[in-house]
Order: sequence, then C-alpha cells, then structure tokens
Amino acid sequence: MHYRNGRIVFNGDKVIQLDFAGKVMAFGVLHSATAGNDYCNGVIAPIQQPVTSACLVDCLHIEDIEKMIAEKKLDKRPVGK
Repeated sequence: MHYRNGRIVFNGDKVIQLDFAGKVMAFGVLHSATAGNDYCNGVIAPIQQPVTSACLVDCLHIEDIEKMIAEKKLDKRPVGK
C-alpha cells in the first residue's frame, strides 16, 4: 500500500486525504487498511479535540497547504493500476 507520493502506508499513520483536484478533505489517523489495495482502503479516525487553542505562529491556512501540494505535483490522483 502506498500514498500518493509513493510512501509506504502503515495503519496508525497521521494522514491528510486529498480529493481528485488536490483539495484537503480529511485529516486524522489511518486504521483498518489492508495490504494489496491503494484505493478505497482503510478508515480515517478524526483526531481534533473539541476545543483547541490556536497559537497562530504554529498554524498554516488550508489553502497554503493545498498550494504546497500542487507545487510538489501531488494534487493529481495517480492513474489506477
């Protein structure tokens, strides 16, 4: 199992899920992924606390993250196998 950038997948990884156009759709911890399938495999458990204080110098705007993803050419979903 591999992520969009080719990195090997492990259950328990913290992940960001992108849509087909590279927009961030979800963030959390991956679980229940099974070997042999890179598509529609696993579940993302949310990890956000109900109330989290924001130290703004430690934050990034979601549009800036999506721009970085596009600059690395990771905004397009790979062709199926």
